[in-house]
Amino acid sequence: MFGFSRSLLCGLSVVAVVALSACGSKPLNHAPVEDRVSAPSKVVVAPPVEPVKQPPGFENAGKAGYYTVKPKDTLIGIGLETGQSHKDIARWNSLENPNKIEIGQVLRVAPPVATDSGVAVAKPVASGAATATAIAPGASAAPAKPASASVSATGTPASAPATAAVAAASGEEDLGWIWPGSGPVLAGFDDAKNKGLDIGGAAGDAVLASSDGKVVYAGAGLRGYGNLIILKHNNTYLTAYAHNQTLLVKEDQTVKKGQKIAEMGNSDSDRVKLHFEVRRQGKPVDPSKYLPAR
Repeated sequence: MFGFSRSLLCGLSVVAVVALSACGSKPLNHAPVEDRVSAPSKVVVAPPVEPVKQPPGFENAGKAGYYTVKPKDTLIGIGLETGQSHKDIARWNSLENPNKIEIGQVLRVAPPVATDSGVAVAKPVASGAATATAIAPGASAAPAKPASASVSATGTPASAPATAAVAAASGEEDLGWIWPGSGPVLAGFDDAKNKGLDIGGAAGDAVLASSDGKVVYAGAGLRGYGNLIILKHNNTYLTAYAHNQTLLVKEDQTVKKGQKIAEMGNSDSDRVKLHFEVRRQGKPVDPSKYLPAR
């Protein structure tokens, strides 16, 4: 009995060893391992923001004695609007090329005045409308008082009475105007439609300086005026003579009242005529209130 049990145990041991050997010889089926390491996320970098380019002189916008350039403006027209020579404006603003100004650019249109500290500042100046248009025909021997306050180059109302008093005290109002042409008046002053007087005549008729002055412009650079002459008589008044056939004076030339400065024509006009304007501190005024009665 004991011998049988021992034989049985030995047999079971052999079977167990064989079974374990069989199990050890078979490859184990492992579940596949998935690589879950993700790629690094992309970092989106915003492009650098370019600073907004400001037009030259933008820091002076809105200040008295400065003018902000608008579409279609020219330096000649700005000078007419502000009662200044375009050459002076170019010099005050150190413009390398006066023909290149940009919309939004702010220009000094008043002569710099030295302060006690030695710093130059712009002298306030009153001017007319913001658009670049021609001057109104001449003024009479007894100039009329301004009707209302003028407007500064920045659009700020200026004190017309005070300005007029200063001008009168300095004798700038008494210029002894004469008619620049002998022909009939074709069209009178209209602040909205005609900034001066249109005077008729024949091609070649004499165009006369309405008062003593200095030629601050002679050329055809202002659209709508053809061959144009602008005279500066003092710090208050400019006159303009447009549509000429021939110009007989040059810039910076001094002229006398009654001097022939041009010949009447129809340049940039539908007929022969002289368009004559008077500007008081850049503002177009009715020439018939300044010119002597005929």
